[in-house]
Amino acid sequence: MKRIISFLIVNILASFTIGISPESAFAQSSAYFRNLRHEMVTRYIEGEGIKNPRVLSSMKQVPRHEFVSSNMKNLAYQDLALPIGYKQTISPPYVVAYMTETIDPQPDDKVLEIGTGSGYQAAILSGLVKDVYTIEIVEGLGKKAAVRLKRLKYDNVHTRIGDGYLGWPEEAPFDKIIVTCSPEKVPKPLIDQLKEGGMLLIPLGERYQQVFHLFQKEQGELKHKRLIPTLFVPMTGRSEEKREVKPNPLKPEIINGGFEIDANNDKKVDNWHYQRRVNRINVNAPEGSHYLQFENDTPGRLSQMLQGMAIDGSKVHAIEISLQVNYLNTAQGAENFQKPGFIIHFYDKIRRNIGQAYIGPWIGSREWHLQSKKIPIPPQTREAVIQLGLNGGIGVLNVDNLKIEKIE
Repeated sequence: MKRIISFLIVNILASFTIGISPESAFAQSSAYFRNLRHEMVTRYIEGEGIKNPRVLSSMKQVPRHEFVSSNMKNLAYQDLALPIGYKQTISPPYVVAYMTETIDPQPDDKVLEIGTGSGYQAAILSGLVKDVYTIEIVEGLGKKAAVRLKRLKYDNVHTRIGDGYLGWPEEAPFDKIIVTCSPEKVPKPLIDQLKEGGMLLIPLGERYQQVFHLFQKEQGELKHKRLIPTLFVPMTGRSEEKREVKPNPLKPEIINGGFEIDANNDKKVDNWHYQRRVNRINVNAPEGSHYLQFENDTPGRLSQMLQGMAIDGSKVHAIEISLQVNYLNTAQGAENFQKPGFIIHFYDKIRRNIGQAYIGPWIGSREWHLQSKKIPIPPQTREAVIQLGLNGGIGVLNVDNLKIEKIE
C-alpha cells in the first residue's frame, strides 16, 4: 500500500511543483494500475492456461482495485482471495477467469450470477454478454456492490438482494448460470431457470472439499462434467447451517494425503485446489503407488497446492505433521520468502490471518526421507489452509504420505 500511496502523492505534488495538472496526475495513477492489471493477466491468467481472448481482454479492462477495500489495493492484482467484509472474500483473478472461460460467454447471453460479493465477477461478465443478473444474500455486501457497479457504469449488470438459490424467476430463462458459493447439490430453481442448451457452473461438495461441476441442460435434464477442485468461503444463512456433512473442527484432517485418488482421470490429485506445476507420478512411490512432483525453473512462479480444514484452536492445542520428502537442486525464488516447504496458515472466526507455521525450507538436494514437526495452534484459530510446494522457489520437489495427527 505504501508503494501505491507514495506513487499517488508524488504525482499530486508534482502537479503543483512542475505544473502538471491534477487530471494528468490522475491519468498517471490510472496508467500505474493498468500496468499492474496487464501484468496480472500475463502472469496469473494467460500464463496459467486461460486462452479465450475475450476473457483475457475483460480481465485487462476491469479495475480490480476498485472492488477491494483501500487497505487492500496494494494486493488487488496479486492472485489472491482478499477479504471484503461480512466474512466474505473476492475470488482470486485466476478463479474468476477460469469460471468465466468455462461458461463460454457469448455477446447475446443473459447470465445469472449467484453470489455477487464485491461485484467483480459481474463486472468481468458485463463486457462479454448482453445482461448480467446477480444476487447477493448479505444485504450490506449487496448494497455496496450495487453502488460500486453503478458508479463504475456497468449498466447491464442488474443487482438484487435475496436468496440466490431461488434464482430470478421473472427474468428466466438464462443462457448461463454461474454460482460463486458452494452448496451440497444444485438448487432446483436454478435448474428450472436454465434455458434448454444452457450451461451452469457451480462448486459442489463438503465445506472444505469442493469441486467445480459444469452442467448443460439437454431435454430438461442436466448433463454433467466434473472439473477441478476449488475452495470457497462458507455460505451465509440456512443453506450452510443445513449441510448434511459438516467438518469436525475437533478432528482436523488432510484428505488424500497419499495422493492416490484422481477420480476423473484429469491427471490432477483430487481434494487439493489451486494446483500449479504439479504432476502425479506413479513410479517408485515411497508409500502406495503415487507421489506428487512440483517442478519450476522460473524464480517467483507458483508451483504449489492448497487444502483447507476446520480446526478449533480453543480445543485442539497442537498437531503433528509428517510427510515423505525428496528434492533436487531446489533454491529460493525471487523473494526471500519464496522457498520450498510446507506452510499452514491459521484463520480466526472472521477469517483474519493470525499466523503461520512452517516445515522446511527444503533447499538443495536430498533423497527420500521422513519430515515431521509438532505445531502449536493459536487459540483463536477456527480454520486453516495448508500450502505445499516450491512456493515460488525453483527445482524439483517430491512429496508423499502427508499426515496430520491431533496431539492430546
